[in-house]
Amino acid sequence: MCGIIGILGAKDVSQPIVEGLKRLEYRGYDSAGVATIQNGAVDRRRAAGKLNVLVDVLEKDPLPGIIGIGHTRWATHGAAIDANAHPHATETVAIVHNGIIENFRELREELTEKGRHFESATDSEVIAQLVCAYMSEQMSPAEAFRKMLSRIRGAFAIAAIVGADEDLILVARKGSPLAIGRGDNEMYVGSDAFALAPFTNRVTYLDEGDHAIVTRGGFEIFNEAGEPATRQEIVSSVGDALVDKDGHRHFMAKEIYEQPEVIGHTLSRYVDPTTGALHEAAHAFDFKSIDRLIISACGTAYYAGLIAKYWFEAWAKLAVEIDIASELRYRDIPYAENGGALFISQSGETADTLAALREAKSQGQRIAAVVNVPESSIARDADVVFPTAAGPEIGVASTKAFTCQLTTLACLAIAAGRQRGVLSEEAEGRVISALMETPRLLAQALQQEDKIEKISGDLANARDILYIGRGVNFPVALEGALKLKEISYIHAEGYAAGELKHGPIALIDEQVPVVVVAPSDRHYEKTISNMHEIIARGGRPLLISDAEGIKNAGEVWAAIEAPTVDPMMAPIVYAAPIQLLAYFTATTKGTDVDQPRNLAKSVTVE
Repeated sequence: MCGIIGILGAKDVSQPIVEGLKRLEYRGYDSAGVATIQNGAVDRRRAAGKLNVLVDVLEKDPLPGIIGIGHTRWATHGAAIDANAHPHATETVAIVHNGIIENFRELREELTEKGRHFESATDSEVIAQLVCAYMSEQMSPAEAFRKMLSRIRGAFAIAAIVGADEDLILVARKGSPLAIGRGDNEMYVGSDAFALAPFTNRVTYLDEGDHAIVTRGGFEIFNEAGEPATRQEIVSSVGDALVDKDGHRHFMAKEIYEQPEVIGHTLSRYVDPTTGALHEAAHAFDFKSIDRLIISACGTAYYAGLIAKYWFEAWAKLAVEIDIASELRYRDIPYAENGGALFISQSGETADTLAALREAKSQGQRIAAVVNVPESSIARDADVVFPTAAGPEIGVASTKAFTCQLTTLACLAIAAGRQRGVLSEEAEGRVISALMETPRLLAQALQQEDKIEKISGDLANARDILYIGRGVNFPVALEGALKLKEISYIHAEGYAAGELKHGPIALIDEQVPVVVVAPSDRHYEKTISNMHEIIARGGRPLLISDAEGIKNAGEVWAAIEAPTVDPMMAPIVYAAPIQLLAYFTATTKGTDVDQPRNLAKSVTVE
């Protein structure tokens, strides 16, 4: 996901813009740039690669100007080279853009025929060219910007400056987040409150389809119909300090080790530890009146939803259907008349999840959202929001956001069980007691770091690795495989253990390690039986289980001991060893752990 910063300042803005862009590095990017206005003309500096490359460029060739826009780009159209880096500019206009312009080819052809010259292979450049073309027809910058918006089709957040006006930034959003920050005689625009935090905590988010005219004196917002609109200004709770690694080699490691604390923070939102019961906040959604619950998400959040399906069915006897958001949004699904839908997203800006949410809402479903950013688009569109308390997650591969999602979802499933009369007060107390133990038990699991690092040294040499699990730990196997492939680039697949003999066992030989997630639960014996089928075919099982499970498993290639945990809470605790396994395998291979290739933190385009 690309990042946008814009500043209408009182002094040179290029350095503050770069500082703002540093706060957006967690989104993933492969080039960066800044544009300012000086002496009535647009000037810019761009560089492929990380922000330090742009910093070097600016040191050698400074960029003055009291108004400017900056961007970190994740390549969609056009390779990650200087010419394709943002900002894109004409003789009079510079723009930055997040998203995809779906009809850029036809617009490009139209503009080329009219004599406009394109410098890049991106879809974004048509935005600058359109605005410039309309201004040449004697339209004002604001009129030209509005005309451009009427022509483009796709998902976008846009900020534009024009050389003729040093007191104007034009912005718009449709499908990608954008916020305006108010300062003292200064104004800011950015992709989120986190980017704006060093400058201001007074933030106004544009709604879907909005555009705005921003000057140092304030801003005017217009809705998709072009009518003046008022949007609420909030005081953001995001801290103004840059997030650092806190002594760890990578943000991912820091965030793995933050999990006991942030899970505790999440629990405090929904559980009263003195009574062993849920707070009212956990009961904000009416589970009793719905006949079916649909859960949808993408990536790691989808696996959190898969685990939650087991919980809702076991504790609340609530029928659950779950699908990946990019599939759900295109299915002709027969929504229940009394149905509910639950959407999960770390950023709250995931494009497919947001689209699926809006479709479900249009079909009369009551909408709940589990998000880490309570000011996000998904949160604003939901009927009820259940925030996690993970804090900013910088590493692209989700770790603490995943376990905080699980913690929140567990609380919701317990609430559903109480509302539907499945869980008694006594049973609620037992389940919550087990849930309250997870921060401590996860911290114990992290103490296996040295052993996991040693095992990972061997895994780093593998070409293929399989993960298996049963029941509530089947999604843990899926998540383990995803983590490994995301950051180590080793091919990995997760399977339900019972499916081995239905095809995947053909992949087993002495070169294929198999990670077996098997706590001592009611599925243990069957999972261990599957493991022995692997051993019989020369496979190398790595067993993750508790002390009793390892003792009873027989001889294995390697084992990682996890704490003994209530079987239904195992996914939260077992997340730690599978995350460390992926992390140390990646560091052994020397990959970019925090910003793995081809990936972005938030996927805001389809």
